[in-house]
Amino acid sequence: ERAALPVATREAAAKSIAAALDRFLDERYDSIDGLTISAWWPIKAELDLRFWWAGLVARGARGALPLVIERGQPLSFRAWAPGVKMERGFWNIPVPAEGDFIRPDITLSPVVGWDAGCFRLGYGGGYFDRTLAAATPRPLAIGIGLQAARIPTIYPQPHDIPMAAIITEEGLQQVCT
Repeated sequence: ERAALPVATREAAAKSIAAALDRFLDERYDSIDGLTISAWWPIKAELDLRFWWAGLVARGARGALPLVIERGQPLSFRAWAPGVKMERGFWNIPVPAEGDFIRPDITLSPVVGWDAGCFRLGYGGGYFDRTLAAATPRPLAIGIGLQAARIPTIYPQPHDIPMAAIITEEGLQQVCT
């Protein structure tokens, strides 16, 4: 259903989500300066928040993109900013070509589906849950998706980790921490 939406509709949703993310971060942090915030490179009609993320980097945050280093293992992260050298990673998703691995303070995750318990459905690889389970300290995890992706339950399994919050084009939907 998301892929069938007109590009303009997805762009409008991304702008609304960006504004909601700004409000959410402003309420939680005195400043984003120095925070490492990971997001994603959009695929499969995912919402594209790169414009917002680039703005955060320009204001002093550090961007990070996830990389699959080894299939079935937690994700690693490298610094990202507009203009950084990129290469094709796992599934041909662009990733930073070089640099040290870093740990995000905040991580945004696209959701295919989400529920009232702040559990998310992704594409089924389990990478995000493995990453959160292995992270010490655990980053603030925010699920990002469309309001229409809300479902009654994802039937969470013991390995599923809830997001701290879910944000859609209608604003902050759930806070679970």
